[in-house]
Amino acid sequence: MRIVLLGAPGSGKGTQAKKLMADKNIPQVSTGDMLREAVASGTRFGLKAQSIMEAGDLVPDDVVLGIISERLSQPDAADGFILDGFPRTTQQALDLSELLDQLGAPLDAAVLMDVDFDILMKRLTGRRTCSLTGKLLNIHFSSQEELDECLNAGGELIQREDDNEETIANRLEVYRTSTEPLIDYYAKRRKLKTINADGSIDEVYERLLEALG
Repeated sequence: MRIVLLGAPGSGKGTQAKKLMADKNIPQVSTGDMLREAVASGTRFGLKAQSIMEAGDLVPDDVVLGIISERLSQPDAADGFILDGFPRTTQQALDLSELLDQLGAPLDAAVLMDVDFDILMKRLTGRRTCSLTGKLLNIHFSSQEELDECLNAGGELIQREDDNEETIANRLEVYRTSTEPLIDYYAKRRKLKTINADGSIDEVYERLLEALG
């Protein structure tokens, strides 16, 4: 099973990828993690990325693709992988397709985690962490009992600085303009599977498994 997970910030890609990874015994290949691992391991592309990152520049696509190639050539990815966070643009999708063909590991599907933007805003702006337990809560979706449990024990519900409405609206807009064209790209190639990602984690996971057949 070789898939790309698509979806806006807050759509639950990471959560579902972790469940799939444990279930199917295939790695979740997250661009951020891969970059850090490649730099730490001192691989050829990792060293390239390190010097670029230290200069404060964005790592170019060819270096990211090199790191993906190194990662997917590892034994644990022989039976499949879940790509999360890449591709983000149509050009990256074209480059990825070429790379996977070279590796003899073409993509089976691109799964779109579809969530209404109003719900995404509530998921992201409503996130709070209990200062006592570190438990992640949401002022819109957590039960009143869960919220009170933290407050009554003398804890605070802390909001991350970047979880404010303006920052999140901007992140969703960036997603809309740069990543949404990928939906078209994969639909035209008959690789796109769309699932409703609103609901409990288990409900969404059932839909994901059904879509993947």
